Amino acid sequence: MALRNRNAHRRETARLRGIIAVFAVLAVVVVAWSVWRAGGLVPGARDMSVENGTPAVQDPADAQGEEEEEEDAPPGPTVYDGVVNAGDTLAAILSAWLEPREIGAVVESCRGVYSPNRIRQGQPYAVAADENGFFRFEYEIDTNHKLVISRGENASFTAALEEIIYQVELSTINGSIRSNLFQSMADAGETQLLAIALADIFAWEIDFIRDLRAGDSFSILVEKRFRDGEFKNYGKLLAARFVNQGAIFEAFRFTPPDGAPEYYKSTGESVKHAFLKAPLAFTRISSGFSSRRLHPVLNDWRAHPAIDYAAPTGTPVKAIGGGKVTFAGRGQGNGNYITIRHANRYESMYLHLSRFARGLKTGNTVRQGEVIGFVGSTGLATGPHLCFRMKKDGAYINPARVASPRNEPVSKADMAAFTGVVSNLREFLDGERALAEYTPAS
Repeated sequence: MALRNRNAHRRETARLRGIIAVFAVLAVVVVAWSVWRAGGLVPGARDMSVENGTPAVQDPADAQGEEEEEEDAPPGPTVYDGVVNAGDTLAAILSAWLEPREIGAVVESCRGVYSPNRIRQGQPYAVAADENGFFRFEYEIDTNHKLVISRGENASFTAALEEIIYQVELSTINGSIRSNLFQSMADAGETQLLAIALADIFAWEIDFIRDLRAGDSFSILVEKRFRDGEFKNYGKLLAARFVNQGAIFEAFRFTPPDGAPEYYKSTGESVKHAFLKAPLAFTRISSGFSSRRLHPVLNDWRAHPAIDYAAPTGTPVKAIGGGKVTFAGRGQGNGNYITIRHANRYESMYLHLSRFARGLKTGNTVRQGEVIGFVGSTGLATGPHLCFRMKKDGAYINPARVASPRNEPVSKADMAAFTGVVSNLREFLDGERALAEYTPAS
């Protein structure tokens, strides 16, 4: 009898445990279903009613009085972030929210504002939707502008270009050269973009291929732009100092009234010259200007009226000065090459290119610093390099010895304003003034 009682008790206990387990599973299913209905499991979505990623915390004392109001309040919009993939179109992106006829209206709203065909792979976008569906689309055209499409009444849409708003902070970057500018900038915690910007400023003063020495140093005053606390890109490079082999070079950004921003020395002289020091940066010279050199392909002694820059295939080549392209084509020994006629009876030649810049052809006018082609090894060349030549009055000259005149200095009328700008920027650059006091210009 005792054995039967014990067995009955065990069966009853097992039955109760089974019932509890079933109720527990049902409870989990109900909670998960409720969360799903609330939109909490939608990947890549963010609630626009939540600022800075943190939900607002309500005072418990106010909760009871506002309970009825909260129940009637519509849910906040949700934003779906994405990046344009290969083959994506505006229609494909919006197809999850809009009908084909609505997408047609969206495309029509972009007419005269921004062509949807220009949407590029890799650019970020965001779609905002609420309980009524789609109501806003944002696509970042570049670092400064975005396309915004908003839904209005009666299924109408409005497209507009808007400026991207950043939080701007002033920063000073200091570094020393150990091997090259790229590595030194990385050692300072910055990107190659800043190294290129610095080299562009002093391209007329310093040859970053031949002139750099270990121990050279630089200081930069630059705007950094942030969005939601995350660094996005650099703004204006306001001032820079470069110490090269003991010589100090400085440049200050100044915008004359009704003029474009330029860089000047503290004396008001332009840092720009008629010609760049070199047509490409961050490479090495493999062969210099010579009246007698053993040709590496023909194996005979002949003049080498050029400077050869060894660089990887595809390295951009820039025009050393503004002028007219008098030849862009192929020569038997020169391979793909370009000739540019400049002012004051100068010519520059760029040989052995792998290809030309898109759209470049004979008769074009190019600007100083404009990319005109890319390093290659076409023609009589043993490897990828740029053979760079210059002429004056039809005769070859050594590009390293060209005395290039400077551009126009700050005018006398603007000198007082310029002096004030230099004094202000130098205080920040030298650490004599707190960076937090800086106010970005509009």
